[in-house]
Amino acid sequence: QVQLVESGGGLVQAGGSLRLSCAASGRTFSNYDMGWFRQAPGKERELVAAISWRRNTYYADSVKGRFTTSRDNAKNTVYLQMNSLKPEDTGVYYCAAGNLYGIRAKENYDYWGQGTQVTVSS
Repeated sequence: QVQLVESGGGLVQAGGSLRLSCAASGRTFSNYDMGWFRQAPGKERELVAAISWRRNTYYADSVKGRFTTSRDNAKNTVYLQMNSLKPEDTGVYYCAAGNLYGIRAKENYDYWGQGTQVTVSS
């Protein structure tokens, strides 16, 4: 089992920045791919960024150039730095862990955090 706890969400004006953190406990963090998902009201949960256990990264087109994910294996933590935020970035952000099907596949992720709300005002 892997337990994940997100933090760092909040309310920010358009153009602002937030840094989300996801702290992991349980099994060896460094063995897992880590993904960041976003769910806006009335929409499906979507993958916005991911970092593999080898530190390969993926970004959705909608966030490319604005969001950066990184990991600190010594702290069992993954981060999502979000810059130039837009109102359409509003949603609940979840981190997830997995390691079977590649970082772009939603089915890769077996463990999920409880989510943190990000609201971007215009």
